[in-house]
Amino acid sequence: MSDNVSSNWNVFLYLLAILLPPVSVFMKRGLLADFWINICLTILGWIPGVLHAWYIISRHEHTKPKAN
Repeated sequence: MSDNVSSNWNVFLYLLAILLPPVSVFMKRGLLADFWINICLTILGWIPGVLHAWYIISRHEHTKPKAN
């Protein structure tokens, strides 16, 4: 099975990040530090949360972190 994530999934996450930034980060990375950072940024302001979510979506290719 391929480890590549479809671009359609990323487009969906980008659109979801506009409405609910922490949910899109959770779907991309799980309950890692990125999720909690995004929660804090979203509480501080909606725009920082969205920008951070877009950054996480564009930076990480895999949907979930690989287990060791």
